[in-house]
Amino acid sequence: MTSETIGYLGVGLMGAPMVRRLLAAGYPVAVWGRTPDKLAPVLAAGASPAEGPADTARRCSVLMLCLTDTKAVEHVIFGPGGAAEGLAPGSVVVDFSSIQPAATREIATRIARDHGVAWVDAPVSGGVPGAEQGTLAIMAGGTAEAVERVRPIVTHLANRFTHMGPSGAGQTTKLVNQVIAGCSFAVIAEAIRLAKEAGVDAARIPECLKGGFADSLPLQVFGPRMAAGEWNPALGYTYVLMKDLDTAKDLAREVGAPLPMASVAAELMRMLIARVGPLEEPSALVDLLGPPMRQTPMRQTK
Repeated sequence: MTSETIGYLGVGLMGAPMVRRLLAAGYPVAVWGRTPDKLAPVLAAGASPAEGPADTARRCSVLMLCLTDTKAVEHVIFGPGGAAEGLAPGSVVVDFSSIQPAATREIATRIARDHGVAWVDAPVSGGVPGAEQGTLAIMAGGTAEAVERVRPIVTHLANRFTHMGPSGAGQTTKLVNQVIAGCSFAVIAEAIRLAKEAGVDAARIPECLKGGFADSLPLQVFGPRMAAGEWNPALGYTYVLMKDLDTAKDLAREVGAPLPMASVAAELMRMLIARVGPLEEPSALVDLLGPPMRQTPMRQTK
């Protein structure tokens, strides 16, 4: 244990289990969120309530964020009553959000110049189960000094915490991750649908292919859900993955890298959202490809 104190902004699907793990490790954690109901479980676990982003920042030496997008991060940090008003020089911000690499570099430069605060971009992979079990893969950008300072804390959240380079490198690596994950969802949905329509027991595909070249963690986790027609957004929302794939496409245009497969995956996500809204999980892609496999019809969640 160190003397670090933690503030956490963004106590949602991912943030709540991460906060609970930090509390279980013995860290004092101050939290704030726009939706009080989301805070109730972590407050019951021992977190202390703050009055806003600035107040949360005043209570900590390490501020952690897990927000939806670039706009949300910029507002929570630099907007009226934002965390920048409360951060003390020498503190560190660890941003678990998935946002644009260029925006990350601008935020990191601004907060270091104007407030003497280090910024670590640290997007995560592993979903809600990884957050609950402390087995996330976290890819970090920032100075080596800042990354090593927060490593003892992040160890309670992740099996792997890799310093990928300067500010923005963590976000770029997360986009690489999302390209692989997004394409995997689309391909697994096609494979499960093919097995189903061809009369093969689709539920046995993950078991049959386990350990072979076609095996993957997404296949083992989401293949059975697709085959059984049983899914819910507890493992993550389609709109989040689509947002990241769109950001990857923007970056690809900037650097001149083609992303044909990821572009198709993003459009499939967009089709799914157009049909049922943004809060479905990507397993529902299998129902875009033929007769419904879900036991109950896909619901409108707009």
